[in-house]
Amino acid sequence: MPCIGEAIALATVLCWTFSVQFFAAASREVGAIPVNIIRLSVALVLFVILLWYKDGSVVPLHFPALAWFYLSLSGIVGFFIGDIFLFKALVELGPRVAMLIQSLAAPTAAVLGWVFLGEMYVLHQWLGMAVALLGVSAVILERGAKPGTSLVTKLQVRRISGKGVAYGLAAMCGQAGGIVLSKTGMQTESGYLDAFAATEVRAIAAFFCFILYFTVTRKWRNVQKALTNTRAVLFTAIGAAIGPFLGVSLSLLALHYLTSGVASTFFALVPICIIPFSVYLHKEHVSARAVAGAVVAVYGVYLLSR
Repeated sequence: MPCIGEAIALATVLCWTFSVQFFAAASREVGAIPVNIIRLSVALVLFVILLWYKDGSVVPLHFPALAWFYLSLSGIVGFFIGDIFLFKALVELGPRVAMLIQSLAAPTAAVLGWVFLGEMYVLHQWLGMAVALLGVSAVILERGAKPGTSLVTKLQVRRISGKGVAYGLAAMCGQAGGIVLSKTGMQTESGYLDAFAATEVRAIAAFFCFILYFTVTRKWRNVQKALTNTRAVLFTAIGAAIGPFLGVSLSLLALHYLTSGVASTFFALVPICIIPFSVYLHKEHVSARAVAGAVVAVYGVYLLSR
C-alpha cells in the first residue's frame, strides 16, 4: 500500500493531539504524577489483552535480552522521567506550548545519535536544528498580549513561566532519549520487533518505576485520592487508550516504513494541530507570532529529516 508509513504517522499525530487534551484536563484535576501511573495501568491492561489475542502471551518473552534492556531503559527515560515533567509542563504551560517544546525532541535525538551512535548530518540538517530551536524560542520568549484589546478580553492570555519551560525542556530530553533507545532496542538481526509489544515493555519498566517512586515517597494516598475523582479517571483512561497505547505504538510502527527523521517531521506537527483546540476549547489567545513560531519549528524538523 503506497504512503502507508505517512498514513500511520498522521494517525499518530491525531492520537497525540487528542490524548494530550485529556491528560492536561486530568492533571489539572488531581495532579500530574497520579495521572501518570493511572494511564500506564490502563495502557498495560490494553496491551495485555491485545498481545494475548495476537500471540497467546501477555508479555513478549521471546524478545532478546538486549531488546528488553534497551526498551526498558527507554521506558524509564521516556515514560517515567520524561512524562513526569511533560505532565507538569501541561499544567504549567498548557498543551500548545508544552507540545511545541516537545517538537525539539527530534533535533535533540539527532544530536544524541551524532554523539553516541556516530550518525552523520550534512549542513542543511544542522541548519534545520537551528531553525527548529529558533521557532520554539520565538514562542517561549513572546511577551503576553495587552489585556485591553477586544480580542484578548474574550480569550485567556497564558503566561509562559520559567518553571514551565524547564519542565518542558526536561520532558523533551526524556522524549529524545526514549526515541534513540527505542530505535536501538527494536532493531534485531531478523528485522524490527513488534511495535505494540515493544511499547508494552517500555510501559512495564515505567510502571514499576512509578510503584517504587510512590512507595519510597509514601504518596500512595495521592493515587487513592485521584481514583475517587471519576472525571479525572475517565479523562485519563480515554487519553491512555489513544495516547500511550495506540499513539505511541503507531509511532514505533511508523519507524518500520519511514526513517526516524521523516517520522519525526510528522510527529512535530502536533503543536500546530493543537492550536485550534487551544483557541476553541481552552479559549486561549494565540498570536500570529505563536502560529508562525510553530510553523518555523516544524520546518526546522523538516530540514533535519531531509
